[in-house]
Amino acid sequence: MLCIHIMHSSLFISQADTRPMYLQIVEQIRQRVAAGDWPPGTELPSIRTLAADLRVSVITVKRAYLDLETEGVIVTRHGRGSCVADAQDRAQATQLAELDGHLAAAGRIAATLGLTDEALIDRLHKTLHPEEGEA
Repeated sequence: MLCIHIMHSSLFISQADTRPMYLQIVEQIRQRVAAGDWPPGTELPSIRTLAADLRVSVITVKRAYLDLETEGVIVTRHGRGSCVADAQDRAQATQLAELDGHLAAAGRIAATLGLTDEALIDRLHKTLHPEEGEA
C-alpha cells in the first residue's frame, strides 16, 4: 500500500477521561477512519511525533498503533511508517486473526494432550503436506 498524504494528528488526550490514554488514541483513530475523515492510504504521524504532540510516552502511542494494526485499521511498513489500511489489508488482518485463534486453540489442545511443541509442529506439517507421508 502506498501512503498518500501526511495528516496532522488533531487527536486529544483528556486527563478527565477514565479510559487509558492508549485507548483514547485507538478510539479516536477508529472514529476518524470509520467516518471517512482518514481514507485508506492516509499516513499517520510517526509514533515519536504523535507522542510528543499528545505529551504521552512513546510506549503509549506504540501500544495504540499495535492494537490498531492487530484490528486491521492501520498497516505499518518498517521504515515507511503507518497508514490507514485499505479493504484488502483489513480482510487479511481479519483472516490472520482468525488463523491465530485456531492456532491458539490447537496449542491448548496439544498442551492438554501433553504434546511437545515439536510434535504439534510435526502434526501441522503432516496436515499441510500429506503426500510426504505416502512414500
